[in-house]
Amino acid sequence: MSETEIYSLRVNGKQREVVDSWLGESLLYVLRERLGLPGSKGACEQGECGSCTVVIDGAAVCSCLVLAASAVDADIKTIEGFSDGELTDVQQAFIDEGAVQCGFCTPGLIVAVHHLLENTPQPTEIKVKEALSGNLCRCTGYGRIFAAVTRVIEQRAQQ
Repeated sequence: MSETEIYSLRVNGKQREVVDSWLGESLLYVLRERLGLPGSKGACEQGECGSCTVVIDGAAVCSCLVLAASAVDADIKTIEGFSDGELTDVQQAFIDEGAVQCGFCTPGLIVAVHHLLENTPQPTEIKVKEALSGNLCRCTGYGRIFAAVTRVIEQRAQQ
């Protein structure tokens, strides 16, 4: 008897069929290995680093902590779902401010920043720090990351 399942997930606005999945697989694993969406990174796989951050039904979560099969009726947005081939203003600000170093944490940070600014367009410095507190970066020291977020906030305020 097989213990694999077939189910669908709504990822980045599209229904995607997950085939031959074990029901205990994390959403991170399914996104990367079953659906070919490698943007979310697997670092700690314990919900401590934020490199696998995605948005599920409007909440930023670590996809390594979510069972994929539990997200069947959810709306899932990965780093790949934030742009249509063009850089977003958040991505461009990360580049311009030098907030991209090794790049491993970058997808999770980009998702977290987009989520923050979609829900709080003019966050305080404390709100920004709280929103990014679950995302660890070992390269930048955060100053450049916060500068990138500030740049986006200022640019959007001028539009």
